[in-house]
Order: sequence, then C-alpha cells, then structure tokens
Amino acid sequence: MKAPITLILALFSMSLLAQTQITGSLQTPQGEPIIGANIYLENTYDGSSSDELGNFSFRSEESGVQYLVASYLGYHSIREELQLNGTAIQLELKLKEDFEELDAIVISAGSFEASDKKKAVVLKPLDIVTTAGATGDISGALNTLPGTQKVGEEGQLFVRGGDAHETRTFIDGMYVQNPYASKVPDIPSRGRFSPFLFTGTLFSTGGYSAEYGQALSSALILETGGLAPATQTSLSLMAVGLGMGHTQRWEKSSAAISLDWNNLEPIFRIMNNTMDWIKYPKGGNLAAAFRQKVGKSGMLKAMTNYSNNSLSFNDDNFDQPGQMDRFSLDNRNTYNNLTYKDILSGDVSLFAGLAYTKNTDEWALNDRSLDTDEQSLQGRFTLSKFVGNAVKLKLGAESNFNQLEVMKSLGESSVSIDYQRFSTAAFLESDIYISGNLLARVGLRTEHDSRLQKFNVAPRASLAYKTGVYSQLSAAFGHYYQSPNSEYLSIKSNWDYERADHYMLNYQIIKDQRTFRAEVYNKQYRSLVKFESDSYLPEDYTNDGKGYARGLDIFYRDRKSIKYADFWISYSYLDSERDYLDFPEMARPNFASQHNLSLVYKHFVPKLSTQFGATYSLTSGRPYEDPNMDGYLESRTKAYQDLSMNASYITQIKGNQTILYASVSNVPGFNSEFGYEFKSQANANGIFESRAIVPPNDRFYFLGLFISIDKNKK
Repeated sequence: MKAPITLILALFSMSLLAQTQITGSLQTPQGEPIIGANIYLENTYDGSSSDELGNFSFRSEESGVQYLVASYLGYHSIREELQLNGTAIQLELKLKEDFEELDAIVISAGSFEASDKKKAVVLKPLDIVTTAGATGDISGALNTLPGTQKVGEEGQLFVRGGDAHETRTFIDGMYVQNPYASKVPDIPSRGRFSPFLFTGTLFSTGGYSAEYGQALSSALILETGGLAPATQTSLSLMAVGLGMGHTQRWEKSSAAISLDWNNLEPIFRIMNNTMDWIKYPKGGNLAAAFRQKVGKSGMLKAMTNYSNNSLSFNDDNFDQPGQMDRFSLDNRNTYNNLTYKDILSGDVSLFAGLAYTKNTDEWALNDRSLDTDEQSLQGRFTLSKFVGNAVKLKLGAESNFNQLEVMKSLGESSVSIDYQRFSTAAFLESDIYISGNLLARVGLRTEHDSRLQKFNVAPRASLAYKTGVYSQLSAAFGHYYQSPNSEYLSIKSNWDYERADHYMLNYQIIKDQRTFRAEVYNKQYRSLVKFESDSYLPEDYTNDGKGYARGLDIFYRDRKSIKYADFWISYSYLDSERDYLDFPEMARPNFASQHNLSLVYKHFVPKLSTQFGATYSLTSGRPYEDPNMDGYLESRTKAYQDLSMNASYITQIKGNQTILYASVSNVPGFNSEFGYEFKSQANANGIFESRAIVPPNDRFYFLGLFISIDKNKK
C-alpha cells in the first residue's frame, strides 16, 4: 500500500533558521486580496503563500541581491529586486489579471481535470491524495466525483453504467495494461501507481478526445512531471510497512528511486477481520524515474515500476458445509515508459513514446490453478501545430503488440491457451476557435485489430460556448470502440468491436472559488459480447449484446464560504440496462447503482498545523440474482454507506519537514453488503439458502510518519 509522502509534504512550505524577514501583502489593482499565491526568492527554496487577507511572511538565509517572484494562476507574475542584508523588508505587491487566461474557453463536457496548469480546474493534484477514504489511491479519490459508481468489493473505476475494464488508463499518453493490483474475489484492489508520480490528471467520464481509444466508457489520463525541483530524500514509517526514496537534481536532469514494502498482517490482526488468512497480503514496489532536458525545448522522460504481491486464505465453501477452499495468488508486474517531447521548427510540437508491460499471475483454488503471462508493447507519436491563431491541428498514430499465455490445470490434467495480436490506430483532431466565446473540436479515429481482422472508424465532436465571463455550455458526441476482453479473444478470433455511442450536454460555472457543474448524458451500447450460460463452444459466443446508460451528474465545490475549509458535493443518477454476457434478458448490471452521493470536507486548523478531512458516501442498493424470485437481477442489496476521516499534522524532526498522517474508514461501522451467494441446490422447502457477501473488515486504519530530508533543511 502506497501512502502520502512527497506531495502532501509540499502542501505546506516552511522557512527555517532565516536571517532576513520578508513580509508583505498581495492584492489586485482593485485592492482585493489574492489568496494562495506563490511568493518566493528566485532560484532558492525560500518562500510562502498568501493567506486569506493576501498577506505573506517568510525568512531567508540568503544575502545580497535576490529576486522575489509573485505568481498566481490567472494573473501576470511580477519579479522584484531585493537587497537582503538582515534588515526586515516590507512589501506591497499588486498582480494584474491575465484576461486571456481568465476567459479561456475549454471543452468541459465529460471531463474533470486535476492540474496546476490552469486556474479554472475542478480539482488539483493534491485533492487526490488528501481525500478521506481514498487512502492515497487515485481511483478512491475519483470515486467521489459524479459519474462514478461505488463498487466496494472491486476498488476500481466504474463509470456511467460501464464495467471496470471499460475505463482505460494512460500515463504520459501511453496505455497501461494493468493499472490495478490483481483482483481477489470480493476484496477491493488498489492502483499500482502512487499519485505522487503525477502532476496532472484528466478524468473523462465520456466524450473524450480522438487521441485515445479502446475504452467504451472512460479514459483516465495521467501526466508525470518534468525535472524534479530539488534533491531530496524521503522516509515513511507506516503501520502497514516501510518506504524510502531519493531524488537527485542536476542542472538539466534529475533521477528518482523509491522502494516500498507492505505487510497487512499487523493491522489485520488487531481489526475485526472476517478472513481466515493463511498468508496475509504483502508485497513491494520499486519505482525509478529519469528526466533529461534536451536542447531548448526537449524533454526526455523514462520511468519503470515493478510490483509484486501475494496472499492466500481459506474460504468456507457455502455449498458444501464443513469444506474449506484454499485460495492463493502471486502477482508480478513491470511497467516501463519512455517518452520524448519537443518543439520542432516553427510551432510544431512532437511527442513520441514507447511502453512495455509484463504481468504474471498465479492463481490457485484447491487442486485447480490458473497461470497467466501477458505482455504488451506500444509505440506512439503525435504532431500538433497551430494554423494561424484560430485552429490547432493534432494528428498521430500508434501500434500495439499483445501476447497472452494461459495455463489451466486440474489435478494432473492441464490445457494451455495462447495468442498474439497486433493493433494499429491513427487519429486526426482539430480545435477550432470560432470566436472568443465559441470553440469546436472535431476528430476522427480509426483502428485495426489483427485478432478481429476488422477496422473501425470513430467520429467525435465537441462544442463549448461561453455564456458569460465565468460560465459556459459544452456538448460532446462520439463513437467509441473496444476489442473484447482477452478471455473471449482466447475462445475465438472472428469478433466484432464492441461499441458505445456517447451524447452529453454540460453546464459549468467557476467563480469566486466556487464551482458548479451539471451534465446529462445518453450512451447506447451495441455489439457487446453475448453467450449462452456455461457454454465453451466458439459458435455460442456472438456480438449480439446491447444496452444503454443515461443519467444526470451534479457537482458543487466551495473553497470560500467557510474560512480554511474546502468541500464538494457530488450526485449521480443512473438509468442503465444491458443484455450481454449470459444475461437471459435486459437487466440492470450488478455494478450499476441508481443513486450515488459523495460529500467531501477538508478543514485546516492553523493553530494546530493540522488538516482534518471527512468523506461521506451513500449508494443505493445494487442488483443481484436471487433464484428464489422470478425475473432476472430483480433483487437489491441494502444501501451502501461509508464515513471516513483523516488528519495530517505538519511538524519538523531535526529541521526536516514531517507529516504525521492518520485515517480510518467506516467510522460509524456501517454494515455493508456487496451481494449474496446462494447454494446451488434448494433445501427441503424448495428455498435456495443464501449468505451476504461482506467486506473483510468493518474498518480500515492507517497510521504513517513521513519525513522529507532536504540537504539545506528547507
């Protein structure tokens, strides 16, 4: 389990052992205070942020002529020359608005962006790691946004009536084959990657760019940072493990390495755990990254991430009382990513990348085993250019090679399955600034899969219109294709692509640190995988499945109304049915809850140097199949509830920035049910007996100490 280290530490900048006191205020030309601006000495680590009155204060050990920089998104930065000699300095600074930045129009339909590049984004990267209940997991934080459905036993992203595999993850534009830890039945999995690797996140709930494909429902696009800001060493001591990392910064390059080891046995032994563990979950993660600046504008990025985890437990066989089933899992995963960005002659931007993944799983259930080895290699390039001042063109191509080897064993007998597939894709997209208030995006994507031996052509279009200085309407339409899952590709080759058509309309207003979004959507599914129950004959597997998903998403965020507080409210209504897989009729899938509500609250207490957080989630009952009732998937679980809380205390240990972090999920101890398991045979009264599928723990506790060690103690 990864935990908040570097990025949370960066939340609060502290200046130590200084000689010159620098204080001042930061305002607009109209005299309004600017809150949260960055004020720092150029080429040093000395600085601060402006408070709710626009005031700032910090100390510096520097001397002589120094340059103070004040910057805030949406305003022109200023640079002031200072003479530091130990005498206190008092400043009154004013920033002028950058109206081009403030009035920028963007495509907002279906997209939630978390970055520090723009002022008008809904989330920041730090929001992902300080949300209570997420425990530092990207998917956990994104599950508080509208459009997602809480599926507690999975831990993955289910978006607008789509299954988890219909959401695809990309790192620096490159596809990630296995973004989550390998799944164990009824136990939620976590993302493989620490959120601290990324400086930007674009979470699209639909209608996403033609640049990305092979995702019926959603695209999660993660962007890593450039050169590391400074040389630094970090240590973490947690109730569930240990971690350490080191970053080295040179003039035009940087390198970082981190090692994490976790073992859930200590925390599980003191919790109310329902599992009969043979081997408690444990594993490790090794990550490394290298950055090199090339020429004036080029940036070479390389990263590798290796993880392994294992566990085993006994499970009471409900169908055969007294019999215990032994389940075990061993997983090894490697992800490698190499990208290069540069600006060529004129204003042509180049991106090129390679990504390689190897994932090995060894599952065992009693005398049955399933070993899988999957590898993928992706190459990709894009070119983009402005044509005049009103049109931006982007084109690109990619190729993917995938190989799967599966070995199934039952006692002494075994069967092996393997196949290779090669897919290619190309896209062309244009952003057209029709006027200062109107932006259109039109794109076309085409793909070919050697296993399917078919092409697809996917048109996409979006439109955004500014209805005011702070508000806009946005609409999006597109065709989205995805090849069937590997388990079905291994059965036969002559499949069609699965398809979803997206239609959505969005209204958004961002003003005075408040955000409101409302979006309606309609998705039509066709050519989904369909087969007869318990059949393994290739001719019984078709693309005759279909379905729909439609609904309403509402989001409100407020960072102004309550002093030192930040909160958001998300609500989603979903109406969805499918006739696919082995469904005998159209029905709501068991992962699709009709109502989802999330309340997230964060409050910083300056006197305690502590940020407190709480997240409340409420999800309506999900469908499950009850053989005692007529119809299909007509029964509903009870509503799911969770209240999680966390706290981050900022302090110092021998001059080094330190965070003491604690969190607990399901504080009230709500009883959750993810569905029901039924016996295969009815009892003497003709009733199929059942038992609820529940979480392995009533609560989960986390406690960690994170220390950031800088050479100059700043």
